[in-house]
Amino acid sequence: MSDAAQPSAAEVRAAAEAVKAALDRHLDAVERRSGQDDPAVYAAFDELAAAAEVYDELLYDTYDEVTPFEIPGSDHLPSYNGPEEPSALSVLIRRDYAVAQPQRLLHQAQRIADLDPEAVDDTAAGGGESGSAAAVVGTSVYAALGVLFGEFEPDEIASRHKEFGLEEGDSTLWVAATDDLAEPGEWLSAPFDDIDPQQVVCRFDVSAVFDEELDEEEDPAQPLERGR
Repeated sequence: MSDAAQPSAAEVRAAAEAVKAALDRHLDAVERRSGQDDPAVYAAFDELAAAAEVYDELLYDTYDEVTPFEIPGSDHLPSYNGPEEPSALSVLIRRDYAVAQPQRLLHQAQRIADLDPEAVDDTAAGGGESGSAAAVVGTSVYAALGVLFGEFEPDEIASRHKEFGLEEGDSTLWVAATDDLAEPGEWLSAPFDDIDPQQVVCRFDVSAVFDEELDEEEDPAQPLERGR
């Protein structure tokens, strides 16, 4: 950056004051929140994140110093540009799992198949009669996964993943607003292709990397963060 473009000390001070004011508004919103998903808290968080980012940039440009503030995911979600009063919404969820204990997974799937062979989807074992499918699930991870996710809701698998030999990876949930509900079957062939990031109202991310970043921080100050 050229000397002419350097921010002034007054601009840095003003940005610091903006962070302080945003902190007060965020704390006030948290103290007054009406529930876990209070939109006022989310709005105050976004204002605080934006103020902290401006201050951090000015501080670096002027004094070659940085802050301990970090906003996970804030660089990956553009400003909201969707309807102010959405009449429909889409909820997108991704959860990653490692098959940490294949034998446990196979055992659980075989138990399900033995209890209700008719419930085993033919495709879980690559086709064939339901009876032959039930006999295969205990030896095929592919078939076992089909049985497991055919029997249980995703939220139940998430809460019981260790029972099924699975290990949690990263997960994210996006809530996107829209004016109109899609027509039946309209997006089934490509369910994730038409989501505009600027219509995402909020997102919630879970990742071990956030814990690792906290562990590696030498400064005990907590970063400004929420699921986003």
